[in-house]
Amino acid sequence: MRTIDPTYDGLESAAAVCHALLVETDAHGLVLVETGLGHDSVDRPGEVLDPEWVELVSPRLDRAETALSRLARLGHDPADVRHIVLTHLDVDHAGGLPDFPRAQVHVMAAEYEAAMAEGPSRRYRPAHWAHGPLWETYGAGEGEEWYGFAGVQALRGLPEDVLLVPLGGHTAGHAAVAVREGQGWLLHAGDAYFYHRELEPGSPESHPLLDVVQLDSQVDARLRIENQGRLRELAREHGAEVSVFSAHDPWEFARYQPQA
Repeated sequence: MRTIDPTYDGLESAAAVCHALLVETDAHGLVLVETGLGHDSVDRPGEVLDPEWVELVSPRLDRAETALSRLARLGHDPADVRHIVLTHLDVDHAGGLPDFPRAQVHVMAAEYEAAMAEGPSRRYRPAHWAHGPLWETYGAGEGEEWYGFAGVQALRGLPEDVLLVPLGGHTAGHAAVAVREGQGWLLHAGDAYFYHRELEPGSPESHPLLDVVQLDSQVDARLRIENQGRLRELAREHGAEVSVFSAHDPWEFARYQPQA
């Protein structure tokens, strides 16, 4: 994806990422949080993706970068991916669904309904679910409270180590995904924010280039801003228990790499 230049902030330029998580479970196979783009998108971008989106984002169309290929390099059988959990159904988050046709796909009901009603569009591409995924959708107003967030739901068919945390604003049914890690949690916040400095407690600051994408794609500005504030509060008050990160910030992503 496009290179982002943050030199004004003292950081080196870096290419945006699509941060996915792989969760290994004892009894429920592999759980994939986000898919990124898949083989169909890489092989046939002119058919599968929106040309305007491709021109705007300049995604790296390389099979080696897909979740399917990365799983194989890690020694996993992609058929063992039995669950996929999505923050939302934008192309760069759900484009790899066809690579895992037998997986149950967990997403907020509002997001599923928006994608089915709006697609094909720049963000929602029906080719990504033409194979007929095994959808598991979750309604608003259900669930429990989790670190001050309401409506948080455990996933059907999985233990309460993976949770959907409603965080609307970017899309109609956008959510974060919480994954238990030891005594704490990882919180994949998807596109609820785009740049790590947006969560700084004192003087939050967005990135000029990423903010263009953020503002252009939001469906509810007030809700998005409110949810960013809640994430900021979570990071400030519970940072030792919950590690929060977004989908596309490459400097944030680097913190989770083995060499870091």
